[in-house]
Amino acid sequence: MNKSELRKIYLAKRKALPRARRDISSRQIAQTFFDKSDLSKVRFLHCFLPIEKLAEVDTTFIFRRIWEDFRDVKTVVPRVDQATAEIENLTYSATDELLRSAWQIDEPIHHEKISPEEIDLVLVPLLCFDRGGHRVGYGKGFYDRFLALCRSDCLKIGLSFFPPEEEIEDANSADVRLNFCVTPDHVYAMQGSNSH
Repeated sequence: MNKSELRKIYLAKRKALPRARRDISSRQIAQTFFDKSDLSKVRFLHCFLPIEKLAEVDTTFIFRRIWEDFRDVKTVVPRVDQATAEIENLTYSATDELLRSAWQIDEPIHHEKISPEEIDLVLVPLLCFDRGGHRVGYGKGFYDRFLALCRSDCLKIGLSFFPPEEEIEDANSADVRLNFCVTPDHVYAMQGSNSH
């Protein structure tokens, strides 16, 4: 199937998940991520804040654990610059105040930015992914443009409630591929990507 078909299917599938099921799955994804990840060399970790109306994976479980157990790791969250349609990377800690944007996305109110080249690991939002590491997002290309600016050794890890599709038919060279994807009970290493 192509991206636009998959986008419709997986948006509906995700919104059909009861809130309690999403909470359990989000906790399992966080646990699997920490069980399988080596964060010893990670200085800056970029992670999205969940958009409730889109029923995204709740990443607050990941943020809390990093703040408690991995104090050397600095967390960074995205903010879309409306003028350029580019993702900015803002530092984010337990004490930072958030403001909900017009797009219903929580963002820090400060302006302390980190450049993409400094980021060591990105936890990437997605609707679905395939075994080659291609993903379907919301179709605006924000993350593909941002990931293209990151270092080649920056790890790109998707978070998904669902297992992979075999293949996204219209994936193309502008799509930045994932190294791994974490689901509630599995970590998928991507075929042909430069995964460690």
